[in-house]
Amino acid sequence: MELHDVWFVLIAVLWIGYFFLEGFDFGVGVLTKLLARNRPERRVLINTIGPVWDGNEVWLLTAGGATFAAFPEWYATLFSGFYLPLLVILVCLIVRGVAFEYRVKRSEENWQRNWETAIFWTSLIPAFLWGVAFANIARGVKINADLEYVGGVTDLFNPYALLGGLVTLSLFTFHGAVFTALKTVGDIRERARKLAGRVGLVTAALALLFLLWTQADHGDGKSLVALVVAVAALVAALAANQAGREGWSFALSGLTIVAAVAMLFLTLFPNVMPSTLDPGWSLTVTNASSSPYTLKIMTWLAAIATPVVVLYQGWTYWVFRKRIGTQHIAETVH
Repeated sequence: MELHDVWFVLIAVLWIGYFFLEGFDFGVGVLTKLLARNRPERRVLINTIGPVWDGNEVWLLTAGGATFAAFPEWYATLFSGFYLPLLVILVCLIVRGVAFEYRVKRSEENWQRNWETAIFWTSLIPAFLWGVAFANIARGVKINADLEYVGGVTDLFNPYALLGGLVTLSLFTFHGAVFTALKTVGDIRERARKLAGRVGLVTAALALLFLLWTQADHGDGKSLVALVVAVAALVAALAANQAGREGWSFALSGLTIVAAVAMLFLTLFPNVMPSTLDPGWSLTVTNASSSPYTLKIMTWLAAIATPVVVLYQGWTYWVFRKRIGTQHIAETVH
């Protein structure tokens, strides 16, 4: 296997890790409006992801940086062609981080309510737009002979991409609801489990349609295996949730995300951005990659740094593993 193939796989792993981890905290952000009935309950939801949300975003930074270094042509075409939706995602992530930190800096009701609203919208919008972006990458976009995107913003919001956005939004919300049931106690835990069941059924219908569409247009034997794993994991996650096995349900909802994203990358390879104008103008792991020397240096750095990051983040989740409820929220902090 050539180094550019290795880095395609590594970048896929980084995006899978990002969607697995950021997926549930986007989902929890959406649930601050859908599940929480009052300010203490919203505080409980926020506290379940408070220690980990910023660490989850490290995977995004690493995926973006790795793409820039390993496949500069892919990075340039992607960020120029998808400039507006990616800018909206970036602004949302900035505002979201500020909202987490500033919400409790003042006690006024309007101040806290506005930041809570910001958390909801800056979780929902990226959850939708990431699906739109990756659906377009899998489907292909208008790339010319100079390897430049020549389409418009409206081209990105086609039916397939919009369906992809709905899939990621519903799947992340389901993932977040299961995580909430796993991390909380009392009434909010029971309501989270019931909501997960309802959202999961919608997710299953949307995901099945999207994955079958993807398989029909671009799939092969490997992507079919990933499709089967994704669907089976989602059904099993729903069954585990119904049985009150929150740990299994969370692991299986995560496996659904892993398999679904893996399927998109399997349908891509050896392309990284297919051209809908001419297959010969597609960006591939060969024509979009950096030099072999650059990839070699990157491989050594990744081999050293990645285990350290994974161990540290795993330790963080272990430290903050206990369940919480409204009884753990101080009366002065609402």
